[in-house]
Amino acid sequence: MKISEVMTPDVEIVRPGDTLRTAAQMMADIDAGVLPVCDGERLVGMVTDRDITVRAVAAGSDPENTPVREVMSEELRYCFEDDDVEEVSKKMAGWHVRRVPVLDRDKRLVGIVSLGDLAIGGAEEESREALKEISEAPSTETKA
Repeated sequence: MKISEVMTPDVEIVRPGDTLRTAAQMMADIDAGVLPVCDGERLVGMVTDRDITVRAVAAGSDPENTPVREVMSEELRYCFEDDDVEEVSKKMAGWHVRRVPVLDRDKRLVGIVSLGDLAIGGAEEESREALKEISEAPSTETKA
């Protein structure tokens, strides 16, 4: 089974110059803890609710005036829409992440896949093992 069959398409994005308040409001509106950061059609980072609170608010940054680019994670981990579900699940476990952006072969964002998507999509054992490894490792969710 391919990632395109289980991923969530139509992903909301933020731009590097958007404020942290804008990103936080979008997260609240769509009930998500992570947003891809795109410059045009190019994925340039990921920003999490933890990035906003720990890297910005706790450090005294003003969410109304601080751009997403200042706290986003630029180390991108992603998969392709035609990648195998089981293989991506193993990669997510090794990367210790719960969500991964999905790109087409032209490297344009086409979706996002979560451990829940993998479990529902037929990789129950792999997603269970990935969750176990992620839960036992130090948090790296800011690396998306």
